[in-house]
Amino acid sequence: MARYVAIIADGNRRWAQGQGLPVQAGHDAAGDTLSARIRDAARLGVKELTVYVFSTENWSRSNGEITALMGMLCRRLASETPELHRDGVRIRFLGAREGISKELAEQMDRSQALTDGNERLTLYVAINYGGRAEILRAAERFAAGGEEEFVRCLYEPGMHDPELIIRTGGEHRLSNFLLWQSAYSELVFREELWPDFTRECLEQSLLEFAERNRRFGGR
Repeated sequence: MARYVAIIADGNRRWAQGQGLPVQAGHDAAGDTLSARIRDAARLGVKELTVYVFSTENWSRSNGEITALMGMLCRRLASETPELHRDGVRIRFLGAREGISKELAEQMDRSQALTDGNERLTLYVAINYGGRAEILRAAERFAAGGEEEFVRCLYEPGMHDPELIIRTGGEHRLSNFLLWQSAYSELVFREELWPDFTRECLEQSLLEFAERNRRFGGR
């Protein structure tokens, strides 16, 4: 069973278009799916779940979509953090704060502070995150030493490297996600668009991981 799992939650806009709905409906449905899968992951024994929510490349989208998405993230965090706290979920964030609205940044701080002592599952939310940007930032802070010292310069030095990375939406690439941490991650690509990613899909992905033989370069 994978204890450390990361998800590239792709396909929200395509899902909305396929339903004949506005883009924001896709993001709303994605939020519902994420809430459900966080709880499923905890029940299935996952200890760390990292979710790619907003990348550094997503700033190229329209101002209207970005504003709506940031507002939704802020509202979701405000409304769902208390329940996640009761469920023993610890919330942390990956990414740069530059460009993020003041309201969202303040809510991120509140969510993180409230849940900081929880131990059942740690949820890492990647907002304004890019793998290359993280490595460049770490390189600027890195003084000397080996990999352990370099890891201390990453956004979340305490985060384990993901054993499994799941990508939905039918695409087969990492899209600048956890480039340092994914060196030995197993990859599972799913055809479902993220709003259609059910508990059964998560269980199937975990089972596929469990059936693989991880050698880490050995025989």
